[in-house]
Amino acid sequence: MNALKKARDLFWRQGFESTSMSELVTMLGLASARIYAAFGSKEDLFREAILDYEAHEGSFATHALEEERSIFAAMERILQQAITLYTQPDGPKGCMVVASATNCSAANSSISEWLTQHRKARTASLIERLRRAQQEGELGADCDPEALGDFFATFLHGLSVQARDGISTQRLQDAAQSALQLLKQQMASGKN
Repeated sequence: MNALKKARDLFWRQGFESTSMSELVTMLGLASARIYAAFGSKEDLFREAILDYEAHEGSFATHALEEERSIFAAMERILQQAITLYTQPDGPKGCMVVASATNCSAANSSISEWLTQHRKARTASLIERLRRAQQEGELGADCDPEALGDFFATFLHGLSVQARDGISTQRLQDAAQSALQLLKQQMASGKN
């Protein structure tokens, strides 16, 4: 495992503020001077780690939104893949972007705001895909894509927190089925 992925997993488990430079030195097996030379600062390393997460493990939602033809298939895939990632037995729990945001003090407001922008971008992508589904007739005219997108973004964030709290995969899957029922209702209203 390369240095960036090791740092990513440590940040994913502990968040930005709870991860000390000495822990990074130990985890990466590099002197702090080499870490600074390679990444610039702890904050720069964290930002690279987030981008790595979003390009790899955390990219499941982007792929589902782009690849699935129906809105139901896209949302079902997103929820199932989120649960699989967030509950991985030997890895960090939850979503790195959501988990890292819960422990930033005012001293690190730039990190907090940067993470907020990433979460808002995900919400916007859900809303955009739901709007497209409405335009294509999958969702009824009375459906509110923005409210539904906010609901699914909130639900995804909640899955992350629940997974970090140790809620079982089965319970998370059951909750996801309840969320998907809401989407089915919105889809049924589009066919009336």
